[in-house]
Amino acid sequence: MRSYNFGKGCKVELHGHGKPIMEIVQEKVAEMELKHKEDAFYLADLGDVVKKYEKWSELLPRVEPFYAVKCNPDLPVLKLLAHLGAGFDCASKDEIAKVLKFGVPTSKIIYANPCKQNAFIRYAAKQDVQMMTFDNEAELYKVKAAFPNARLVLRILPPANFKVQCELGNKFGCHPKDARALLMKALELDLNVIGISFHCGSGVGEAAAFSAAVEASAEVFDIGQSLGFDFDLLDIGGGFPGHAGGAISFEEVAEVLNDALNKYFPPKRNVRIIGEPGRYFVSSAFNLTVSIIAKRMVATDAKAVALERSEEPAFMYYVNDGVYGSFNCLLYDHAKVEASLVNAPVNAMEFRTSIWGPTCDGLDQILKEVRLPELCVGDYLNFPNMGAYTVAAGTTFNGMPRPEMFYHCSENVWCHLFPDALKAKGPGRLTGKIPFLKAGHDLDKVEHERVPPSPVVLLDADEDAFFN
Repeated sequence: MRSYNFGKGCKVELHGHGKPIMEIVQEKVAEMELKHKEDAFYLADLGDVVKKYEKWSELLPRVEPFYAVKCNPDLPVLKLLAHLGAGFDCASKDEIAKVLKFGVPTSKIIYANPCKQNAFIRYAAKQDVQMMTFDNEAELYKVKAAFPNARLVLRILPPANFKVQCELGNKFGCHPKDARALLMKALELDLNVIGISFHCGSGVGEAAAFSAAVEASAEVFDIGQSLGFDFDLLDIGGGFPGHAGGAISFEEVAEVLNDALNKYFPPKRNVRIIGEPGRYFVSSAFNLTVSIIAKRMVATDAKAVALERSEEPAFMYYVNDGVYGSFNCLLYDHAKVEASLVNAPVNAMEFRTSIWGPTCDGLDQILKEVRLPELCVGDYLNFPNMGAYTVAAGTTFNGMPRPEMFYHCSENVWCHLFPDALKAKGPGRLTGKIPFLKAGHDLDKVEHERVPPSPVVLLDADEDAFFN
């Protein structure tokens, strides 16, 4: 298997087109076992991110994707999306700094936090990150003092009668009936408001939520234009599904959104439309594999406990990642996870099972009950769709390490993205010049000396390779 360094600390292993993910997981487990390692690890499919970008461009051609960094700030993911030409939704100084170091133009960044720290507003001003959201009067005074030339976007509260995984309207958003007064205050302060944003909530469960929010935005657009603002931006926020099997599909959302956008914001209005997808890009790209580090057999019911025996045993398995780590999504993102066996025994009897994280806290439970065959310490479990709101909020509570990260991609996809980097001059020889992320934002090339025969291309080699 060939591999390529996509920045320091990120070796991307390439494989044949259509190779099953479980086969890749099994190969990585075998590799770990040869090294006598039992650590939890992620397999991140960068090709999946590329496919999501292509699907977005095909199904929502009028909407520019501004990736929500908070969802998963993994540096190779940010670097890849920057190369593809995505914009970025940033919520803090640190997030802005991360994407700026990839050469992303400030016109492709929106500071989409309606309630910002003063120092962060000053930082945005210094970096000339002009687009930023607001939803209250106090924020306008802060912006007036720290960044009077900002291009402001009023975040409104979308209709709330729809199912969402995580509610955001309880914290952010100006009610549309209050929009006129807030926009008049912006006029009084001589601030430039350029458009409207909304966010239906993280993990929207009904496609109609987007249509209703677009309609509400159109009404506030009319209010702003009647007051003399030259509105030219609509930000439709996030909430897009990130993997198959959810309440709705991305195709459903795209169909509803396109109809609403064409009705209320037809091309002749000349409005720039952006979105803030997070989980859409990364959820299905990340598989988490954990090792069973301990095991207990327990009675299945109170009667069996009293008799000190169990007709059918139940098992508690303890694994090396939990709710204080990657599975924080169970608490913060209201996620549901599914476990599968990496090497499943054939026709094995299944038992009632619970799965627990490694810390000393009784809260650290991943699955309360699932049917699995009897497993052994050292066996592995795999959890798909673990890219959204997992690594972003994981901790090392109790001294438990974060999972190691491994990256892979279909060779066809990688060659399409970086064709010049993979051209060979004879067996095992590589061209001396390798373009570095030029497609997305016209970044500068990095010149390299001819490397010796090797299956590895060094795209970066210095300590701050991701940022140069």
